[in-house]
Amino acid sequence: MNIFTSSKSLRQYLRELKNEIVNNYYSFRIGTPNSPYHVLFKKDPYKILFILGHMRSGSSLLTHLLITNPEIIGFGETHLTYSSEKDLKNLIFKVHSQVGDLKMDRKYVLDKILHNNKFIGGEPFSKQVSSIFLIREPKRTISSILKLKPHWNQEEALGYYCRRLQKLENYARSINSKERSFFITHEQIINNTELVFKSLQNFLGVKQPFSEEYEVSNTTGMRFVGDSSENIKAGRIVRNYQREEISIPPELIEQGRQGFDRCYNTLSEYCDTIKNKKS
Repeated sequence: MNIFTSSKSLRQYLRELKNEIVNNYYSFRIGTPNSPYHVLFKKDPYKILFILGHMRSGSSLLTHLLITNPEIIGFGETHLTYSSEKDLKNLIFKVHSQVGDLKMDRKYVLDKILHNNKFIGGEPFSKQVSSIFLIREPKRTISSILKLKPHWNQEEALGYYCRRLQKLENYARSINSKERSFFITHEQIINNTELVFKSLQNFLGVKQPFSEEYEVSNTTGMRFVGDSSENIKAGRIVRNYQREEISIPPELIEQGRQGFDRCYNTLSEYCDTIKNKKS
């Protein structure tokens, strides 16, 4: 073994040792209390923040806008499944292991959920859990899904979109609390940004205002974590839309529009929205 190889092996060993120490630290602080929201030496329990949306709804953009706030920690889609409140400890551990925050003094731990198989059994929508519902109109959504999943046909993309919208309606009815659920659309984030920011700040009760600029991290654009397009790496809201390249038959767009409108109306009824906020 030469000096270079020996040095490389030592660095790898030290990295692995450091990771093990940090993970043991998180396991001790998170795993010791029985409560799924408490960690050792933290005065106040964590609150959980779910972004409940669908693929290509703008959830990666919203995630970055939220986690730039010093009171919110997260990195994107964790792909965890939840069967009870106890599983929220897995979320707290995974987020801290990925992001790294030894102080563990944030207010919210964030996950975004875009698929119907992530809640098994009863959804953990307790009083410590807040949810932001996010949806986007069908034409651009379906076209964008097809670019993301070229092995899907248009009917499969539409089917996912409509089923997901219906599930979001069910979630809103299950939560049934405007104090713990907030509804916005992708279009509102782009076109009514300041009002959305003020509304979210009030809904979440965070001190620092949100900004159109956000931090780009090592998980930004990472596959299976969030949007991998170049726009998300800009570190700010990008408003120039790309021209649609996929032609969707009008009858499919209409089916999607009907699902969107039903979901929009349901979420507007059960969730807080920017319409109820003073600008």
